[in-house]
Amino acid sequence: MKKTLTTLFFAFAVMVAFASDKIFLHGGKTIDGKVIKVDDFKVIFTYDGEDAEQTLTKKAIEKIQYSSGRVEDISEKIVVNSKDDWEKVEILLDKSEIVGLKKVGEVKGKTSGYFSGYVSGAGADKRANKKMLEAAAEMGCPFVYMTSDNANSGAFSYGKQALKKGIAYTYDDK
Repeated sequence: MKKTLTTLFFAFAVMVAFASDKIFLHGGKTIDGKVIKVDDFKVIFTYDGEDAEQTLTKKAIEKIQYSSGRVEDISEKIVVNSKDDWEKVEILLDKSEIVGLKKVGEVKGKTSGYFSGYVSGAGADKRANKKMLEAAAEMGCPFVYMTSDNANSGAFSYGKQALKKGIAYTYDDK
């Protein structure tokens, strides 16, 4: 009896030691591995049976279920159905925030400014931002990684022109 209990205890200890953490992605995929670190923008982990460290943005991850049983919610999924959902689209400025997201295409927002009436620099910037976010929303993308942000004065200081460029990203469903 003592030998059976010892064997069962040893088997349980081995199972706990080799149990995997589960990373649930917004795209539907689940990753089995070992979470090494969770920081402000990313999660660093290894796949089961591997030593190479991998990195994913927290924006791609719904939750982590640790081998201990504890569940940590990481981020809420952003659902963008149409151009009208442009306010849900997030602008990402740090390249580490796109690791694990799927690139869809380039987007831009531009205001004409010249002879379109007096527009302040802030107003032109805001309109260009909205146009860029609407373009991403039209593609069904909840994220834009900003690549360029330019503003030019108009002729005779009558109006401003702004141009913003970015890359639209969505959740990777692979």
